Amino acid sequence: MQASRSIPPIGAILTPPRSADAAVAVSAALNVTEPSCCGIGGDAFCLFYDAKAKTVQAMNGSGRSPAKLTIDYVRQQGITGKTIPVTNLNSVTVPGAAAAWVDTVDKFGSRKLSMADVLAPAIRLAEEGVPVSEIHSHAWQRSEDLIKSASPSGDEMLLNGKAPLPGQIVRLPNLAKTFRSLVEHGKDGFYKGRVAQAIVDLIQSKGGVMELSDLASHETTFVDPIKYTFHDEVTLYEGITALLALGILESMEEQGKIRSLLEMEHNSTEYLHALVESLRLAFADTQYYVSDPDFIRTPVAGLLSKEYLATRAKLFDPTKTNPEVIHGNPVFSSDTVYFSVTDEWGNACSYIQSNYGGFGTAAIPKGCGFTLQNRGSNFYLIPGHANALEGGKRPYHTIIPAMALRGDELFLCYGVMGGFMQACAPLPPQSHAP
Repeated sequence: MQASRSIPPIGAILTPPRSADAAVAVSAALNVTEPSCCGIGGDAFCLFYDAKAKTVQAMNGSGRSPAKLTIDYVRQQGITGKTIPVTNLNSVTVPGAAAAWVDTVDKFGSRKLSMADVLAPAIRLAEEGVPVSEIHSHAWQRSEDLIKSASPSGDEMLLNGKAPLPGQIVRLPNLAKTFRSLVEHGKDGFYKGRVAQAIVDLIQSKGGVMELSDLASHETTFVDPIKYTFHDEVTLYEGITALLALGILESMEEQGKIRSLLEMEHNSTEYLHALVESLRLAFADTQYYVSDPDFIRTPVAGLLSKEYLATRAKLFDPTKTNPEVIHGNPVFSSDTVYFSVTDEWGNACSYIQSNYGGFGTAAIPKGCGFTLQNRGSNFYLIPGHANALEGGKRPYHTIIPAMALRGDELFLCYGVMGGFMQACAPLPPQSHAP
């Protein structure tokens, strides 16, 4: 009863939320309304534009693999492919969303709202229930058998043992309890104690090696975001694949291989060929070079340098596809939910979160009301590869929030969803846009 009194009624929250506060409130609410896409058992990233300081800051809310997880161990478990299967609980990395929510509010929020204020709407939704949409019901029904088989706690996220139909009301009381643990104990309410123990017990029961220390040591990372300025006018903050493709396109224009993108007919053969080929070149590089920077340094400056981009642009043939695209050498010697939030002060928060594949592994820690992600299936089981599985390492991530500035003023706050497609969807900023 004490826990329920710690959550203020929604109508009692009178302080206007800063965009970051509101983003976390939305993020948690989406865990209730769309658990097939995102949740506290997954990861989150954000970009935050501070209108007063006119700066963009980045938050990496992804988790690491268990410290004791190795390629040799995975092979001993009978996994023979290049990656860990998405339903195998060795694909579970430490969920980063819970810490990301707390740290987003603490670092970017108004500091006038508590986590109790911010999570109050999500807790109410989880306890009182929400009607299931047609699209989400379809995703739930598609994963029903997996939810039942992935863990003994499948009924926690089913309705009378079945996936809910469109319009049916679903209540997630155990998820509300997990949210309340975060309110009452901060990050320790998730990464230590009851919730952490339930996560470890489940993973170890299925042949995994995650330990309490893996969860207790998790930290959100705040970094300077990478960026690329297109035609000296619009600066794009995005994932490196999209930035590489944009730089290659700009270099292709400068070399006369293509007309200006602004002169091409939208979605014409000429236009799409240029975009597709630039993205093929970009993905060849990022699939080869991108890794957890704590393990291997990704040569970001080299990849985004004008000299290197020019060498990649030279590979473009305006008359045909490049038959074989491989990485270059820059050294010279889904299932996701995205949303953007702005506020009356001009701040903006570009926020993205995911379980990776649908409900992730669909495995539910007992009494917790959420599924565990399977982001670790993005590791390669190839020794020596930049993204090779190692203990305590973050895997290659596909979710990428985006922003664009003109000078130091916010121009766009946006993002897209869909796994590896995400780098393909954002188009180059148009210089004549309002």
